Amino acid sequence: MTQGHFAPIFFGMRPLLIALVAPALATGAALADTCPAPPDHSEPLDQLIAQIGDAASEVEARRISNQMWEFWADAPNEQAQAILDRGMTKRASWNLLGARQEFDLLVEYCPDYAEGYNQRAFVNYLRQDFAAALVDLDRALELSPRHVAALSGRALSLLGLGRVEEARDALQDALALNPWLPERGLAAAGGPLEPLGDDI
Repeated sequence: MTQGHFAPIFFGMRPLLIALVAPALATGAALADTCPAPPDHSEPLDQLIAQIGDAASEVEARRISNQMWEFWADAPNEQAQAILDRGMTKRASWNLLGARQEFDLLVEYCPDYAEGYNQRAFVNYLRQDFAAALVDLDRALELSPRHVAALSGRALSLLGLGRVEEARDALQDALALNPWLPERGLAAAGGPLEPLGDDI
């Protein structure tokens, strides 16, 4: 399995323009004293999850998935959004250390914002630090239990740690919310996370 196999969905590639921000925002001193509560998008996300389960094609499912990302990547305020966008830009250019620093700052500033942990987990996964990724994914899922990408990322991180049975369960949880995930191939016949049949 290669990273390219799952990168378009795993942890997400936000399909929006990335903001260009002043370098001064990279320091905690430039931030507002307190990060506000993350916006509550649970109702529209639940509607999108219902829609993607009924999607008739992969194209339709991808459109719905992109709408999910618009909600997940909606940060609590402009400063948090700038940090998130900057970290995603650095990650996309494989500046993983720089991306990790941005997401560290985001998690410190907005500890109740699930996407900060999800994005830092993606960076740790790309660095093959699966244990660190798993810690962040568990926290992201505490904050956003139906975050499909964090669920699929958790499955892949568990697989990276060789915890196959747990990875299989995590992927099934993700597929129950979005059966169109690219990672579904891992659960296909002959795949490493193929569901186990009943014992005979």
